Amino acid sequence: MAETFVVVGASLAGARAVEALRSEGFDGRIILAGAEHHLPYDRPPLSKEVILGSKEPGDTLIHKSDFYSRNDIELLLGVRARRIDTHGRRVEMHDGVSIRADKVLLCTGTTPRRPEIPGVDLAGVRFLRTVDDAIAIRDQMRAGAAVVILGGGLIGIELAASALALGNQVTVLERNDAVLSRVLPERIAQCLARFHAERGVRMVTSARVAAIEGDHRVRRVAMSDGTCIEADLVVVGIGVTPAVDVAVDSGINVDNGIVVNEFCETSVPGVYAAGDVASAPCDHDSGRIRLEHWQNAQNQGLAAARSMLGRREPYRDLPWFWSDQGDTNIQVAGRLHPEDHVVWRGSPESMQFTAFHLRDRVLVGAIGVNRRRDVRMAMSLIDRRARPEPAQLSDPTVDLRSISDVATPVGQQ
Repeated sequence: MAETFVVVGASLAGARAVEALRSEGFDGRIILAGAEHHLPYDRPPLSKEVILGSKEPGDTLIHKSDFYSRNDIELLLGVRARRIDTHGRRVEMHDGVSIRADKVLLCTGTTPRRPEIPGVDLAGVRFLRTVDDAIAIRDQMRAGAAVVILGGGLIGIELAASALALGNQVTVLERNDAVLSRVLPERIAQCLARFHAERGVRMVTSARVAAIEGDHRVRRVAMSDGTCIEADLVVVGIGVTPAVDVAVDSGINVDNGIVVNEFCETSVPGVYAAGDVASAPCDHDSGRIRLEHWQNAQNQGLAAARSMLGRREPYRDLPWFWSDQGDTNIQVAGRLHPEDHVVWRGSPESMQFTAFHLRDRVLVGAIGVNRRRDVRMAMSLIDRRARPEPAQLSDPTVDLRSISDVATPVGQQ
């Protein structure tokens, strides 16, 4: 009997995994199950191109609709997995259907955090996770609105830039004392906050929201200091949590995500996990890491598929992500720490610069603002654990590809 592989989660990781299973020669049954009714699609455009209208939802599809039929991949959309019977080798769905599975890959992603704030269920309060969320937000933003965004992380600031471009009045409420402070070093975060504020985004830090108020729909956000901010639309973007319910209910180990080894396999043999939900060993830092990045979702999905086929190669991928905030592009590679020595190529105030992070003289990370090329070239040096001369890194006339270095042996970084 031919084997059956079930991929739970019609996400980027899931879509790339089923693609890899077929391209690598698997001729058994493949089932891709997803909670949404849509074909797998890319999420990064949701806060930018889809909101702005430069892309329609159909433009975000990872594969065209006929890809799945041509490759004999069964789609189960609009269904949720409940648990895996790890002894009977069956995936049990919420609708009562049970699917025999020789191997399972969990690509369940994340779910938005819901704040415990009165009024969060009012009409006009939105979370951005799905393409349907993006369309609803876009439709209200196009009408012109007083937009309040709860959360000053990457998604919150991307949304703020998009809302401003559509002519809305925009306020960002951030609980911490600075926006972007959880993802970028302080100086860079401050420069970006000032950049957006100068263009008209109102930034409120150390913000404490008491309630979201309205009648049948949202009208204002009440702050703990007694002030109110008028709001026609509130978008909550205070982070996400890994969607581990299926794993927990199946007896699979979880720890800030589904725990996997270097081959993307969970604590239960034959069950794998990839993408935003997977907590994996970190090759570029100590301990484990769970990445909510597009590149990791794609590449880890591919790696998990190969492991399912018995081609067990350790998954190692340099962390890298980007954020487009209006016409400003930010790219980050590697693992950064506040104690790193930073070498600047260009001034942060110019909004066109690269910051190289060195730890014990080893290049461990790079951040580029409107410097895509610098970061992409630096990634090769980071991957090699190179020890470049700081003077070469800071000199804009030096091509990073020309930098010779002494590579740091693994275990000595």
